Amino acid sequence: MKYKFFALVAAFAFVLSGVGAVFAQTKAKNQLAALLPASDGVVILDVQRILNETAPQILAGKPLALGEINAKIDEIRDKTGLDARQFEQIVIGVATKNFTAQKIDLEPVFLARGKYSANELIAVAKLASNGKYREEKIGSRTIYVFNGKEIVAQNHPRTKNSLINGMIDRLLNSLSNEIAVTSLDGNTLAFGSLARVRETFETKSRVSVEVLNLATRKPNAVISFGARLPNGLSKFIDLENDELGKTLDSIRQMSGAVEVSANNTAISVMAKTLNAEQAQSLHNTLEGLQGLGKVLINGKSEDKKVLLRIIENARITRSQAEVSLDLQIPQNDINILLAGVK
Repeated sequence: MKYKFFALVAAFAFVLSGVGAVFAQTKAKNQLAALLPASDGVVILDVQRILNETAPQILAGKPLALGEINAKIDEIRDKTGLDARQFEQIVIGVATKNFTAQKIDLEPVFLARGKYSANELIAVAKLASNGKYREEKIGSRTIYVFNGKEIVAQNHPRTKNSLINGMIDRLLNSLSNEIAVTSLDGNTLAFGSLARVRETFETKSRVSVEVLNLATRKPNAVISFGARLPNGLSKFIDLENDELGKTLDSIRQMSGAVEVSANNTAISVMAKTLNAEQAQSLHNTLEGLQGLGKVLINGKSEDKKVLLRIIENARITRSQAEVSLDLQIPQNDINILLAGVK
Protein backbone atom coordinates (compact mmCIF):
# COMPACT_ATOMS: atom_id res chain seq x y z
CA MET A 1 0.00 0.00 0.00
CA LYS A 2 2.75 2.43 0.93
CA TYR A 3 4.49 1.79 -2.41
CA LYS A 4 1.32 2.78 -4.25
CA PHE A 5 1.13 5.88 -2.08
CA PHE A 6 4.75 6.84 -2.85
CA ALA A 7 4.16 6.20 -6.58
CA LEU A 8 1.10 8.46 -6.46
CA VAL A 9 3.07 11.21 -4.71
CA ALA A 10 5.90 10.88 -7.25
CA ALA A 11 3.46 11.10 -10.16
CA PHE A 12 1.76 14.11 -8.61
CA ALA A 13 5.14 15.81 -8.10
CA PHE A 14 6.07 15.11 -11.73
CA VAL A 15 2.83 16.70 -12.97
CA LEU A 16 3.32 19.71 -10.69
CA SER A 17 6.89 20.19 -11.96
CA GLY A 18 5.63 20.19 -15.56
CA VAL A 19 2.88 22.67 -14.77
CA GLY A 20 5.38 24.78 -12.85
CA ALA A 21 7.73 24.86 -15.83
CA VAL A 22 4.94 26.09 -18.12
CA PHE A 23 3.94 28.80 -15.64
CA ALA A 24 7.59 29.85 -15.22
CA GLN A 25 8.05 30.18 -18.98
CA THR A 26 4.77 32.09 -19.28
CA LYS A 27 5.71 34.44 -16.46
CA ALA A 28 9.09 35.15 -18.08
CA LYS A 29 7.46 35.94 -21.45
CA ASN A 30 4.86 38.17 -19.80
CA GLN A 31 7.52 40.04 -17.84
CA LEU A 32 9.50 40.73 -21.01
CA ALA A 33 6.40 41.82 -22.95
CA ALA A 34 5.44 44.17 -20.09
CA LEU A 35 8.65 46.13 -20.75
CA LEU A 36 7.45 47.15 -24.22
CA PRO A 37 6.42 50.77 -24.74
CA ALA A 38 2.76 51.58 -25.46
CA SER A 39 1.79 49.45 -28.46
CA ASP A 40 -1.31 48.71 -30.50
CA GLY A 41 -0.21 45.12 -31.00
CA VAL A 42 2.13 42.62 -29.35
CA VAL A 43 3.68 39.43 -30.78
CA ILE A 44 5.37 36.88 -28.50
CA LEU A 45 7.78 34.23 -29.82
CA ASP A 46 9.11 31.33 -27.74
CA VAL A 47 12.26 30.98 -29.83
CA GLN A 48 13.73 27.97 -28.04
CA ARG A 49 10.57 25.92 -28.48
CA ILE A 50 10.18 27.07 -32.10
CA LEU A 51 13.70 25.93 -32.98
CA ASN A 52 13.89 22.81 -30.80
CA GLU A 53 10.31 21.50 -30.84
CA THR A 54 7.99 23.19 -33.32
CA ALA A 55 10.18 23.34 -36.44
CA PRO A 56 11.45 19.72 -36.12
CA GLN A 57 7.89 18.44 -35.62
CA ILE A 58 6.19 20.46 -38.37
CA LEU A 59 9.02 19.73 -40.83
CA ALA A 60 9.30 16.07 -39.84
CA GLY A 61 8.03 15.05 -43.27
CA LYS A 62 10.47 17.39 -44.99
CA PRO A 63 13.85 16.71 -43.36
CA LEU A 64 15.81 18.39 -46.17
CA ALA A 65 14.04 21.69 -45.48
CA LEU A 66 14.80 21.40 -41.76
CA GLY A 67 18.44 20.66 -42.57
CA GLU A 68 18.52 23.67 -44.89
CA ILE A 69 17.17 25.96 -42.14
CA ASN A 70 19.74 24.67 -39.66
CA ALA A 71 22.48 25.15 -42.26
CA LYS A 72 21.41 28.77 -42.79
CA ILE A 73 21.41 29.42 -39.05
CA ASP A 74 24.97 28.05 -38.96
CA GLU A 75 25.98 30.13 -41.99
CA ILE A 76 24.67 33.37 -40.48
CA ARG A 77 26.45 32.49 -37.23
CA ASP A 78 29.74 31.90 -39.06
CA LYS A 79 29.44 35.12 -41.08
CA THR A 80 28.17 37.51 -38.43
CA GLY A 81 28.67 35.81 -35.07
CA LEU A 82 24.90 35.97 -34.50
CA ASP A 83 23.55 32.56 -33.44
CA ALA A 84 19.74 32.37 -33.52
CA ARG A 85 19.89 29.38 -31.17
CA GLN A 86 21.04 31.68 -28.36
CA PHE A 87 17.75 33.57 -28.40
CA GLU A 88 15.17 32.41 -25.87
CA GLN A 89 12.28 34.86 -26.16
CA ILE A 90 11.42 37.68 -28.54
CA VAL A 91 8.55 40.09 -27.99
CA ILE A 92 7.51 42.70 -30.55
CA GLY A 93 5.52 45.83 -29.83
CA VAL A 94 3.92 47.37 -32.91
CA ALA A 95 2.56 50.92 -33.03
CA THR A 96 0.38 52.26 -35.85
CA LYS A 97 1.55 55.60 -37.21
CA ASN A 98 -0.02 57.85 -39.87
CA PHE A 99 -3.28 55.89 -39.79
CA THR A 100 -5.20 57.17 -42.82
CA ALA A 101 -7.60 55.72 -45.38
CA GLN A 102 -4.71 55.43 -47.84
CA LYS A 103 -1.81 54.34 -45.66
CA ILE A 104 -0.87 52.72 -42.38
CA ASP A 105 2.69 52.79 -41.10
CA LEU A 106 3.57 50.07 -38.60
CA GLU A 107 6.57 50.78 -36.38
CA PRO A 108 7.96 47.86 -34.38
CA VAL A 109 10.33 47.53 -31.46
CA PHE A 110 11.83 44.16 -30.57
CA LEU A 111 13.01 42.95 -27.17
CA ALA A 112 15.15 39.82 -27.57
CA ARG A 113 16.37 37.92 -24.50
CA GLY A 114 18.74 35.01 -24.63
CA LYS A 115 21.87 33.18 -23.53
CA TYR A 116 24.30 35.86 -24.65
CA SER A 117 25.85 39.16 -23.70
CA ALA A 118 23.79 41.97 -25.25
CA ASN A 119 26.83 44.23 -25.46
CA GLU A 120 28.87 41.54 -27.20
CA LEU A 121 26.13 41.10 -29.82
CA ILE A 122 26.11 44.85 -30.43
CA ALA A 123 29.88 44.72 -30.92
CA VAL A 124 29.35 41.94 -33.49
CA ALA A 125 26.75 44.08 -35.30
CA LYS A 126 29.19 47.00 -35.41
CA LEU A 127 31.82 44.76 -37.00
CA ALA A 128 29.32 43.39 -39.52
CA SER A 129 28.41 46.93 -40.59
CA ASN A 130 32.02 47.79 -41.45
CA GLY A 131 31.72 50.93 -39.38
CA LYS A 132 28.59 52.15 -41.18
CA TYR A 133 26.61 53.26 -38.15
CA ARG A 134 26.09 56.33 -36.02
CA GLU A 135 25.60 56.81 -32.31
CA GLU A 136 22.84 58.62 -30.44
CA LYS A 137 22.37 59.13 -26.70
CA ILE A 138 19.49 58.64 -24.30
CA GLY A 139 20.97 59.93 -21.07
CA SER A 140 24.05 57.79 -20.52
CA ARG A 141 22.75 55.02 -22.80
CA THR A 142 24.18 54.70 -26.33
CA ILE A 143 21.96 53.73 -29.25
CA TYR A 144 23.65 52.44 -32.40
CA VAL A 145 21.84 53.20 -35.65
CA PHE A 146 22.57 50.95 -38.63
CA ASN A 147 21.50 50.75 -42.27
CA GLY A 148 19.43 47.58 -41.97
CA LYS A 149 19.09 46.61 -45.62
CA GLU A 150 22.79 47.12 -46.27
CA ILE A 151 23.88 44.90 -43.38
CA VAL A 152 21.52 42.06 -44.24
CA ALA A 153 22.30 42.30 -47.96
CA GLN A 154 26.05 42.00 -47.47
CA ASN A 155 25.53 39.00 -45.17
CA HIS A 156 22.79 37.45 -47.33
CA PRO A 157 22.98 33.65 -46.94
CA ARG A 158 23.61 31.78 -50.18
CA THR A 159 21.00 29.08 -50.65
CA LYS A 160 19.30 27.28 -53.50
CA ASN A 161 16.16 26.66 -51.47
CA SER A 162 13.37 28.77 -53.03
CA LEU A 163 11.26 28.80 -49.86
CA ILE A 164 14.11 30.12 -47.71
CA ASN A 165 15.15 32.57 -50.45
CA GLY A 166 11.60 33.92 -50.43
CA MET A 167 11.62 34.33 -46.64
CA ILE A 168 14.92 36.20 -46.75
CA ASP A 169 13.73 38.44 -49.59
CA ARG A 170 10.59 39.34 -47.64
CA LEU A 171 12.76 40.15 -44.64
CA LEU A 172 14.94 42.44 -46.75
CA ASN A 173 11.94 44.21 -48.21
CA SER A 174 10.30 44.72 -44.81
CA LEU A 175 13.32 46.37 -43.21
CA SER A 176 13.41 50.12 -42.87
CA ASN A 177 16.52 52.02 -43.91
CA GLU A 178 17.58 52.35 -40.29
CA ILE A 179 17.65 49.96 -37.36
CA ALA A 180 18.42 51.27 -33.88
CA VAL A 181 20.01 48.85 -31.39
CA THR A 182 20.87 49.09 -27.72
CA SER A 183 20.96 46.84 -24.64
CA LEU A 184 18.03 46.73 -22.25
CA ASP A 185 19.96 44.68 -19.71
CA GLY A 186 22.86 42.22 -19.70
CA ASN A 187 21.16 39.59 -21.87
CA THR A 188 18.38 41.57 -23.58
CA LEU A 189 18.58 43.59 -26.79
CA ALA A 190 16.17 46.34 -27.80
CA PHE A 191 16.05 47.09 -31.52
CA GLY A 192 13.70 48.48 -34.15
CA SER A 193 12.91 51.91 -35.54
CA LEU A 194 14.80 54.71 -33.81
CA ALA A 195 11.58 56.36 -32.66
CA ARG A 196 10.29 53.17 -31.03
CA VAL A 197 13.59 52.34 -29.34
CA ARG A 198 13.62 55.87 -27.94
CA GLU A 199 10.05 55.40 -26.68
CA THR A 200 11.18 52.27 -24.82
CA PHE A 201 13.60 54.30 -22.70
CA GLU A 202 12.34 57.89 -22.80
CA THR A 203 8.71 57.35 -21.80
CA LYS A 204 7.12 55.64 -18.80
CA SER A 205 4.12 54.58 -20.88
CA ARG A 206 4.07 50.78 -21.21
CA VAL A 207 1.97 48.41 -23.28
CA SER A 208 -1.57 48.23 -21.87
CA VAL A 209 -2.90 45.37 -19.78
CA GLU A 210 -5.65 45.00 -22.40
CA VAL A 211 -3.18 44.25 -25.20
CA LEU A 212 -0.98 42.06 -22.97
CA ASN A 213 -3.98 39.96 -21.94
CA LEU A 214 -4.92 39.49 -25.60
CA ALA A 215 -1.39 38.33 -26.48
CA THR A 216 -1.21 35.86 -23.59
CA ARG A 217 -4.60 34.15 -23.80
CA LYS A 218 -2.90 30.84 -24.64
CA PRO A 219 -0.11 30.32 -22.07
CA ASN A 220 1.41 27.31 -23.86
CA ALA A 221 1.60 28.94 -27.32
CA VAL A 222 4.89 29.04 -29.20
CA ILE A 223 3.67 32.06 -31.17
CA SER A 224 0.92 34.41 -30.01
CA PHE A 225 -0.31 37.91 -30.69
CA GLY A 226 -2.83 40.42 -29.45
CA ALA A 227 -3.90 43.73 -30.95
CA ARG A 228 -6.26 46.61 -30.41
CA LEU A 229 -7.82 47.92 -33.64
CA PRO A 230 -9.41 51.31 -32.92
CA ASN A 231 -10.15 51.96 -36.59
CA GLY A 232 -11.13 48.51 -37.74
CA LEU A 233 -9.42 45.75 -39.69
CA SER A 234 -10.36 46.65 -43.27
CA LYS A 235 -7.64 49.34 -43.32
CA PHE A 236 -5.06 46.54 -43.27
CA ILE A 237 -6.65 44.61 -46.15
CA ASP A 238 -7.30 45.79 -49.69
CA LEU A 239 -10.99 44.99 -50.21
CA GLU A 240 -13.51 45.57 -52.96
CA ASN A 241 -16.48 44.19 -51.01
CA ASP A 242 -18.04 46.98 -48.93
CA GLU A 243 -20.17 44.58 -46.88
CA LEU A 244 -17.15 42.51 -45.89
CA GLY A 245 -15.30 45.75 -45.14
CA LYS A 246 -18.05 46.84 -42.73
CA THR A 247 -17.88 43.48 -40.97
CA LEU A 248 -14.12 43.72 -40.57
CA ASP A 249 -14.40 47.32 -39.36
CA SER A 250 -16.57 46.15 -36.48
CA ILE A 251 -13.58 44.24 -35.05
CA ARG A 252 -11.88 46.14 -32.23
CA GLN A 253 -9.64 43.46 -30.71
CA MET A 254 -7.83 40.43 -32.11
CA SER A 255 -5.68 37.70 -30.68
CA GLY A 256 -4.20 34.51 -32.01
CA ALA A 257 -1.91 31.66 -31.09
CA VAL A 258 -0.11 28.61 -32.45
CA GLU A 259 0.21 25.64 -30.09
CA VAL A 260 2.12 22.50 -31.02
CA SER A 261 1.70 19.22 -29.19
CA ALA A 262 2.51 15.63 -30.10
CA ASN A 263 1.36 15.03 -33.69
CA ASN A 264 -0.93 18.06 -33.77
CA THR A 265 -0.81 21.81 -34.43
CA ALA A 266 -3.57 24.04 -33.10
CA ILE A 267 -4.21 27.50 -34.54
CA SER A 268 -6.69 29.80 -32.83
CA VAL A 269 -7.86 33.32 -33.67
CA MET A 270 -10.27 35.47 -31.66
CA ALA A 271 -11.96 38.68 -32.82
CA LYS A 272 -13.97 40.97 -30.55
CA THR A 273 -16.48 43.44 -31.94
CA LEU A 274 -18.25 46.40 -30.32
CA ASN A 275 -21.42 44.42 -29.63
CA ALA A 276 -23.02 40.98 -29.90
CA GLU A 277 -25.01 41.88 -33.04
CA GLN A 278 -21.79 42.70 -34.94
CA ALA A 279 -20.23 39.50 -33.60
CA GLN A 280 -23.14 37.49 -34.96
CA SER A 281 -22.66 39.14 -38.36
CA LEU A 282 -18.96 38.22 -38.28
CA HIS A 283 -19.83 34.67 -37.22
CA ASN A 284 -22.25 34.36 -40.14
CA THR A 285 -19.64 35.73 -42.56
CA LEU A 286 -17.04 33.19 -41.44
CA GLU A 287 -19.52 30.34 -41.74
CA GLY A 288 -20.40 31.58 -45.24
CA LEU A 289 -16.73 31.62 -46.21
CA GLN A 290 -16.33 28.15 -44.74
CA GLY A 291 -19.19 26.88 -46.92
CA LEU A 292 -17.76 28.62 -49.98
CA GLY A 293 -14.38 27.04 -49.34
CA LYS A 294 -15.93 23.57 -49.32
CA VAL A 295 -17.41 24.26 -52.75
CA LEU A 296 -14.32 25.85 -54.29
CA ILE A 297 -11.84 23.23 -53.12
CA ASN A 298 -12.56 20.20 -55.20
CA GLY A 299 -10.36 17.49 -56.56
CA LYS A 300 -9.08 14.09 -55.57
CA SER A 301 -5.43 14.98 -54.88
CA GLU A 302 -4.25 14.35 -51.33
CA ASP A 303 -3.45 18.00 -50.65
CA LYS A 304 -6.98 19.07 -51.76
CA LYS A 305 -8.45 16.44 -49.45
CA VAL A 306 -6.37 17.84 -46.57
CA LEU A 307 -7.48 21.41 -47.26
CA LEU A 308 -11.08 20.26 -47.38
CA ARG A 309 -10.68 18.46 -44.03
CA ILE A 310 -9.16 21.59 -42.45
CA ILE A 311 -12.05 23.74 -43.66
CA GLU A 312 -14.70 21.21 -42.63
CA ASN A 313 -13.17 20.75 -39.16
CA ALA A 314 -12.70 24.49 -38.52
CA ARG A 315 -14.64 25.40 -35.40
CA ILE A 316 -16.36 28.80 -35.44
CA THR A 317 -17.98 29.87 -32.18
CA ARG A 318 -19.42 33.05 -30.67
CA SER A 319 -19.66 34.19 -27.06
CA GLN A 320 -21.26 37.61 -26.64
CA ALA A 321 -19.11 40.00 -28.72
CA GLU A 322 -16.28 37.50 -29.26
CA VAL A 323 -15.94 35.20 -32.28
CA SER A 324 -13.36 32.42 -32.27
CA LEU A 325 -11.92 30.31 -35.08
CA ASP A 326 -10.07 27.14 -34.04
CA LEU A 327 -8.15 24.73 -36.27
CA GLN A 328 -6.66 21.40 -35.28
CA ILE A 329 -4.25 20.09 -37.93
CA PRO A 330 -2.77 16.59 -37.51
CA GLN A 331 0.91 16.23 -38.35
CA ASN A 332 0.12 13.74 -41.12
CA ASP A 333 -1.93 16.40 -42.89
CA ILE A 334 0.89 18.94 -42.49
CA ASN A 335 3.29 16.43 -44.08
CA ILE A 336 0.97 16.10 -47.10
CA LEU A 337 0.65 19.87 -47.52
CA LEU A 338 4.40 20.46 -47.24
CA ALA A 339 5.20 17.65 -49.67
CA GLY A 340 4.23 19.93 -52.57
CA VAL A 341 6.24 22.93 -51.31
CA LYS A 342 9.53 23.43 -53.14
